[in-house]
Amino acid sequence: MSERANGGDVRPHAPRLGRSPHRWLRRTGTSLTVVLAAVGVVGIRQFFFGAPGIGHFRDAEGRRIYVEAYGRAMSDLPPPTTTRDIVTRFGSVRVYEWFSGGADGAVPVVLIPGMSSGVPMWADNLGTFLPRRRVLAFDALGDAGLSIQSVPLCSSAQQALWISEVLDELAPEGTHVVGHSFGGASAAAYAHRFPERVRSLTLLEPVFTFAYPPVRMLAWAMVSTVPFLPGSWHNTALGKLGGAEFDPNDDMAKMIAAASEHFSAQLPTPSPLNDAALNSLVMPTYVAIAERDSLAGGRSAAERAHRLPNATVDIVPDTTHSLPMQAKDFLAVTLPEFWCDAERE
Repeated sequence: MSERANGGDVRPHAPRLGRSPHRWLRRTGTSLTVVLAAVGVVGIRQFFFGAPGIGHFRDAEGRRIYVEAYGRAMSDLPPPTTTRDIVTRFGSVRVYEWFSGGADGAVPVVLIPGMSSGVPMWADNLGTFLPRRRVLAFDALGDAGLSIQSVPLCSSAQQALWISEVLDELAPEGTHVVGHSFGGASAAAYAHRFPERVRSLTLLEPVFTFAYPPVRMLAWAMVSTVPFLPGSWHNTALGKLGGAEFDPNDDMAKMIAAASEHFSAQLPTPSPLNDAALNSLVMPTYVAIAERDSLAGGRSAAERAHRLPNATVDIVPDTTHSLPMQAKDFLAVTLPEFWCDAERE
C-alpha cells in the first residue's frame, strides 16, 4: 500500500458549481444560523437518519426542468451505444453503455455517480476510457436522474443488491467498479458484499466510507437540500461542496442545481467501513482523496484507507470534492494503468 503526493499532470478543471461572496456570507451568516435552527432536530434527523422512502420529484414542473437540464448535460458525453432500463426489485435503473470493437475481451468498467450528479458527471472522464473499454454508467436509485425507484432502500446492503442485479444482467463476469462521492460509498458496499464480482475498485472522494465528512461540509450539504431556501443559498452551498463558483451557463451546474431544488432524494446514510469490512476488500483498490475541502474525510480518510489489504492511496494536489473533473488528465492515465495492472494479478 502506498500514498503518493502526485506530481503528475493534475490540472484544476472543476465544474463551476457555486459562488461564495464573502460580503454576502457575512451579511447572511446570522440568518443562516437562524434558518438551520428552524430546520431543527426533526429536519436534521430526516436529512441524515430519516425513515427511508421513495426518491421523487416534488412536482411535474420540477421534473420537466430537471429532465431538460439533464438532456443538455448528457449532450456533452459521447453518444451511448445502448440505453437501457433494467428492472430490479427496488425499481428501474437507467443504464448507458459505450462499446466499440477495440474493447473486445477487456474487463468492462462501471461508473457509479455522486449524489445529484447522475451519469452526466462523467463527461470529462468518459472519453479517455474509450475505446479500449466497454463502459457502463447508471443513474442511482433514490437519487435524481432517470432511474425510477419503487421500493425504499433501507441500508447499504440494499444499495449493493440493486447494483448487483443490474450487473448480473449486463456484466456477469465482473467489472472494474468506479464510484465518486456517495457513489464511492455504494461501490464499496457492493465490493464488500460481492467481492468475487469486482476485478478492481476505484473510490474517488468516497463519502462515509473511511471517515465522516467534516461538520462544516455536512452543514453545507444540508443547506443544499432544504427545499424552501432561496436558490442563491442552494448555489452557494453547492459551490462549497464542489469547490468552485456557480456558472449559470454550465449545463452540469444547472442540472445539479435543478436536482437540488426539485428532487427529494431518499438514500440510506452509510457508515464508515469497520475493520472487518475493510479487510474484506481484497481486490486491487485505488483511493483518491482531495487535498482540500474533502468530503471524504481528508487525510484521516487516506490514513484509514491504508488499512485495505491491496490498495494505492493518493491525496491528489489542487483538488476538492470535484476531484474527477479537476484531475481528469491525471485519472486518464492513472485509471487505465491501474485496471491493466489489476488484470495481471
